[in-house]
Amino acid sequence: LEVRYIPCTSHLYWVLHVPRWQMIRVLGRGMSSSSTPPVPDKLATFSEKIKAGPSLDHFISHPEAPIPQDAPVPVPSTRKRPPLPGWLKMEVPNGPNYNHLKSTLRGLNLHTVCEEAKCPNIGECWGGEKGTATATIMIMGDTCTRGCRFCAVKTSRTPPPLDPQEPGHVAEAISRWGLGYVVLTTVDRDDLADSGAAHFVETVKEVKSRSPGLTVECLTGDFKGDLDCVADMARSGMDVFAHNVETVEDLTRWVRDHRASYRQSLSVLQHAKKVNPSLVTKSSIMLGLGETDEQVTQTLKDLRAIDVDCVTLGQYLQPTKKHMKVDSYVTPEQFARWKEVGEAMGFKYVASGPFVRSSYKAGEFYLKNLASTRKKAEVS
Repeated sequence: LEVRYIPCTSHLYWVLHVPRWQMIRVLGRGMSSSSTPPVPDKLATFSEKIKAGPSLDHFISHPEAPIPQDAPVPVPSTRKRPPLPGWLKMEVPNGPNYNHLKSTLRGLNLHTVCEEAKCPNIGECWGGEKGTATATIMIMGDTCTRGCRFCAVKTSRTPPPLDPQEPGHVAEAISRWGLGYVVLTTVDRDDLADSGAAHFVETVKEVKSRSPGLTVECLTGDFKGDLDCVADMARSGMDVFAHNVETVEDLTRWVRDHRASYRQSLSVLQHAKKVNPSLVTKSSIMLGLGETDEQVTQTLKDLRAIDVDCVTLGQYLQPTKKHMKVDSYVTPEQFARWKEVGEAMGFKYVASGPFVRSSYKAGEFYLKNLASTRKKAEVS
């Protein structure tokens, strides 16, 4: 049913459109009431409801009009974020080594995932012992092309172009710090044909050329599943190849960007080891997202099945209110148990704790584990 207002040169008409076999034309002005055809009851009822209802002025002048009594009222979710437990309190980062690293980064216009991802361990890692302080430098800019629900790094479909001077700047900064261990990571760059693999390889080679004795860990993306890019990275001269599965398989689609997948991450780690068997491979799992013990155990089994050497397990912490909520806080005792489980499966080292992240104090863990392994070899 449609009512139209039609202007005319001599009269104004209201035209009522009803089924094609019938049309009633009502003269809006200049027509006697006796010649007006009868109006159907349904139309009259509808017109009365419109007249009795609120007008546009009502909504403009009453932006918070009361809800009708018979209208359904939405019930807010009763699920609340669990309170932060005492073991998740950290001191404000400070110290001479921390300040030295930070000033050098600003001077060379470099970024770290420690800062961009709001890592709670930044003071502890940057202020580590001589030769074991760890900084995770993020190359290829500070803007990612993906939007994982747990990550605080800013995102864009079209991030700024790569800086051709960056490999040299990174190598220069690291040579000034006198580190024994450094982690190079990157934002995902799906806007580039090779996802930035060539730029990453150049950075590793530049760092190694200026600091030959440095242990270099590369925390890579999945390169959109391109195994040729993975192979180039594995042959770049790095010492540790890291790529994170982040969570258990069943939660991957809810936690990570839709372009990332659990099986694709496993294939990246497996291919890196196949291309360069001498590489140490490493991955990381966040807990507190709603996973079950059985799912975590299966994830650890999947990583060992492709000969991943090292694994880290840490508590997920919601970086901002816009990110996914914490489902639960895992206790230090539970993390200790996962460390035992991982070591029993044959991982070369397992870092497990509330504040552990993929690169958490990586230098100290790596060097201490290396020293322990050598002592065992000498005894045997």
